[in-house]
Amino acid sequence: MDVRRADERYPGGDQAAGIESWHAFSFGPHYDPDHLRFGPLIACNEERLAPGAGFDEHPHSHTEIVTWVVEGELTHRDSAGHETRVRPGDVQRLSAAGGVRHVERNDGPTPLTFVQMWLAPLDPGGDPSYEIVHGIADSTPYAVPEAGAMLHVRRLAAGERTAVPDAPYVYAHVVRGEVRLDGMQLGPGDAARIAEAKDLEAVGVTEAELLVWEMS
Repeated sequence: MDVRRADERYPGGDQAAGIESWHAFSFGPHYDPDHLRFGPLIACNEERLAPGAGFDEHPHSHTEIVTWVVEGELTHRDSAGHETRVRPGDVQRLSAAGGVRHVERNDGPTPLTFVQMWLAPLDPGGDPSYEIVHGIADSTPYAVPEAGAMLHVRRLAAGERTAVPDAPYVYAHVVRGEVRLDGMQLGPGDAARIAEAKDLEAVGVTEAELLVWEMS
C-alpha cells in the first residue's frame, strides 16, 4: 500500500482566476515518473472554484472522466449538447471517446469543491457519451465498464467499518474526515494505492466520506 498525502499533491490551477487545483498524478506541465498512473486511473484532481470561476471549453479524447462534487454546485456543458448541474452526492461521467469538448464552471454564489478522476478506457475511440446519477447510495457502486473499474462511495460514522474490495488495483481517496486503513490513518485529501488488495477494512476514525476505486 502506497499512501500519498494531501500536501504531496502537485499544485496547479490559476488562483488569480479563482481556480485552485491539486494533482495526485503527472498532469499538464507537471511530470512525475513515479506517479504516471495506477491501473487505469491516470488522474485524481481536487478542484476548488470560486463563484464565477471555471474551465473554459477544452477538448478531451480517449478518457473516462468521473466527477464527484464535495460542496457547491458544478455546471457542466459539452459539445454533445448536455447541460447539467452536479451537486454533492451525484456522480457525473463524461466518456470522451473519439473526442468531445466541455466546460466546467461554478455559476453558483458559493465556493465549489469537486474531485475529478480520469481513467483510461480499455478500447479507445467510439462516440462520446454522458451520464449523471443523482444521490448515489453507499450500497450502489458505480460501474465504469469501459475502463474495467467500479467506484464505491463509503460514508462512515466514527468507529464504523467497511470492507475494501479485493481487486488487483484499489485506489482510496478521503473526501472528508479521518479514516484508518490497514494501520495507516488518512485525512482529507490523502489517498492510498493498494495492489492486490485482499481482506482489508477501512474504519472511520471520525465521521468520514471515502471514494474507493475497484479496478482490474
